[in-house]
Amino acid sequence: MTSSIFVDAALPARIGPTPVASPELLEFLRPMAVNGRLPRWTDWWDEADIAPMFSDPVVRQTVVEEQPTLPLSYYEQHIPAPDGWDDHPCSYLLFGPPYDDFAAEARDRGWRVAHLPGAHLHEIIDPAGTARHLVELATTT
Repeated sequence: MTSSIFVDAALPARIGPTPVASPELLEFLRPMAVNGRLPRWTDWWDEADIAPMFSDPVVRQTVVEEQPTLPLSYYEQHIPAPDGWDDHPCSYLLFGPPYDDFAAEARDRGWRVAHLPGAHLHEIIDPAGTARHLVELATTT
């Protein structure tokens, strides 16, 4: 059976286009753009915000080196949500803020929601725990 699991992520609109970024995020990003391009994602934030996401310096270096510098226009897009995109079981795995509201919305949509406490990108800190939750959500949706 097909299912969709959203992990610490924004949700597509129920119908119509979904903005890639909120107006607040766009306001935060616009001053960072140089010639229309943004710095790497990990360079957007203070060290105190980024460090907890990477317990292993080698993993952090790998993630940082593999990040693209994306154009601001990527975040200004609205992605169409095809009618019926959610006609199959959907669920949500929450690590923590700032995705609590998306988890609540998933719950409001009638989806199963699981919580594995951690920071964003917790899957690189606890891959086994993340995998267990994903398997459980995939097999019980």
